[in-house]
Amino acid sequence: MKENIATIPLIKAFNAKDECPFCNLEREAEQHAVSFILGSAYMEDDIREKTDATGFCRHHFKMMYDYGNRLGNALILSTHLKKLNQELAKEMSDFAPGKSSLLKRMKRTDATAEHEPQTALGAWISKKTTDCYVCDHFRKIYGRYLDTFFDLYLKNEEFRQLFEESKGFCLPHFGDLIETAENKLNDAQKREFYPKAFALMQENMERLQKEVAWFVEKNDYRNKDKDWGNSADSIQRGMQKCAGGYPADEVFRAKL
Repeated sequence: MKENIATIPLIKAFNAKDECPFCNLEREAEQHAVSFILGSAYMEDDIREKTDATGFCRHHFKMMYDYGNRLGNALILSTHLKKLNQELAKEMSDFAPGKSSLLKRMKRTDATAEHEPQTALGAWISKKTTDCYVCDHFRKIYGRYLDTFFDLYLKNEEFRQLFEESKGFCLPHFGDLIETAENKLNDAQKREFYPKAFALMQENMERLQKEVAWFVEKNDYRNKDKDWGNSADSIQRGMQKCAGGYPADEVFRAKL
């Protein structure tokens, strides 16, 4: 298979024989981003300007803390908090309460469903707590990976075989793949791709269900001498299949 700068990471991820090649790519991207910003990059004005404005999500703040560069984290956080406090002060100064009503006051607050913020301050906070420099780094290249997937699928028989022999995808990335297919494939191509993708997902979701079920059965004393098969690490792989990511990964730390 002829490879280039756009295809190499994707092909490498499929060759890893993972539960989801896009999870593999996402892990590589976020580890690269964290090691980059906590390397020498946090001293560069243009990078700090971006991290000051964007900030980080809860997951990547934790990942940065675990990485181990406490001074780097402090410097990034110091200027980010300064900008955050300036913006927060302005938002609170400009805050204008909405008009109240008896119906609103009588209605119970439903925190189980997503709601659009009702105030400008709420909208600002929502944006600030979901924006993330590391997430943005992956999103910028993720679309290219999805496009490259379909480009290779349509033009490269060897890659198509890699796809068909893969373990499928996690549910979140599978959803993204299907949504992308709607725009990237014509009607005839959709008639071919969707049955293959659906069969692949169903087969591998059922495989994992059986592996986790055997993990449970294996803990019965009557099965203690039986072979684990592929079930020993099925919990973390099942979690990955359902929600993406690598729950059993060791903490990503700076190399000393």
